[in-house]
Amino acid sequence: MEQILRLNNYLRERFGSKVYKISLDGGMTCPNRDGTLSTGGCIFCSEGGSGDFAETYDNNITAQIDRAIKRVSSKNKGGKYIAYFQSYTNTYADTDYLRHIFYEAIDHPDIVALSIATRPDCLADDVVKLLAELNNIKPVWIELGLQTSDEQSAMFINRGYKNYIFERATEVLSKNNIEIIVHVIIGLPGETETVILNTIDYINSFPVSGIKLQLMHILRNTALERIYKNSPDLFHYTSIESYTDILGKCIERLRPDIVLHRITGDGPKNILIAPMWSADKKQVLNTINHYLSDNNIIQGRRYFTDGT
Repeated sequence: MEQILRLNNYLRERFGSKVYKISLDGGMTCPNRDGTLSTGGCIFCSEGGSGDFAETYDNNITAQIDRAIKRVSSKNKGGKYIAYFQSYTNTYADTDYLRHIFYEAIDHPDIVALSIATRPDCLADDVVKLLAELNNIKPVWIELGLQTSDEQSAMFINRGYKNYIFERATEVLSKNNIEIIVHVIIGLPGETETVILNTIDYINSFPVSGIKLQLMHILRNTALERIYKNSPDLFHYTSIESYTDILGKCIERLRPDIVLHRITGDGPKNILIAPMWSADKKQVLNTINHYLSDNNIIQGRRYFTDGT
């Protein structure tokens, strides 16, 4: 029996075949960029709105899906796909437009679920109603960018909303039986182990089904790059050893029914400033997996991420 059970196993068991996630661009922006809240965005966010690996926007979701499937089909022969709307804030648009693109994706015969990355302050009642409607056809996952539960850190990274907004969003989504995946960044400037673990405790108290634990990548042409160059002492988890250690503590602290969808994440190599060791994904995952296995940190957890 495997010591580490993979997220792939969870998806295969749930959907009856191998499942691969493909990243799409819905052609939206973000209230933290267009002047509604701010024009700078979160300090870590790249020019691609965290969708650097998404397909190119062309106002044709079906074409994006088909291109993405063609590109990865050798890795997923005979399998199905999750349509992941990744770039920017994917509920930040007119509901009619959202209906059009989400139905186009969900109606694709090779798509078994939608995963929609958004902000908790961009879930108006009519949008939630649409998501619930879609969820009755195929599973809909909403990925909320919390990043941290520390209000001071949230202000520092220019997140643009208070924790109560996140709390209200989880309540509304849960009432509509929509699964919630929360994004958390490990290693935000100035955050200590206590602050990071407090975020895990905070998430444990909400109806969350999944989590993405993301290594803090410093990317070129972001506000975070300037902070890193001017104040490197604010960054406490820049070595693979320190990151692996705090990651293990987060997983130990995490409610065991919450599925781990990510343990590192990828920074685009062409704009990655630090940490450069994160570019060697195979080495990073091997190091983390050995550490977690050797220390029995994954014991009792049914599904464990592949690190994608």
